[in-house]
Amino acid sequence: TMNAFGLIQIGLLLLCTTTISSLQCNHLPLQQRKVIENSLQLLDKMGKKFPQQCLREKMSFRFPEQVLKPRQKETVKVAIEEIFQHIFYIFSKNLTLAAWDGTVLEQFQNGLYQQIEQLEACVIKKQTHYFRSKEVNRLKLKKYFQKIDCFLKDKQHNLCSWEISRAEMRRCLQLIDKVIRKL
Repeated sequence: TMNAFGLIQIGLLLLCTTTISSLQCNHLPLQQRKVIENSLQLLDKMGKKFPQQCLREKMSFRFPEQVLKPRQKETVKVAIEEIFQHIFYIFSKNLTLAAWDGTVLEQFQNGLYQQIEQLEACVIKKQTHYFRSKEVNRLKLKKYFQKIDCFLKDKQHNLCSWEISRAEMRRCLQLIDKVIRKL
């Protein structure tokens, strides 16, 4: 059984984490820039240079840039969180043929995961006036990442499909970085 002392400790821990997270929320853009910088470095480090033989298979996925251009900062944060979730999802399955450094890949995934948790703690999701533009954005993002997912499936997650997706994720993170600098 959990004794009262244990419960008090948990209560204090929760109290501390909420205070910490509200402090961290103020530094979120700065923190995100660090995470993205780090993620970009890890993306580069995890594999070698883009293989020449994969050039003919290159695909245009067309990132929906308008999702990062709404007037409200909150909406942008929500979009960024969704993007991180999608990237995390794509980079967490069927990686056997990717021929990447496993440790670096893991660091990349961990960084994204922590950032998702952080954003979830900071982003206010319950405000309805963000809702409509968010739904449209959510669908646009879903479509974009579905294209990448289907591309990987079509190519049976072969080396080139992963390299092309990795290059695409780099572009995606660079776009987010530009947006965060302006926030």
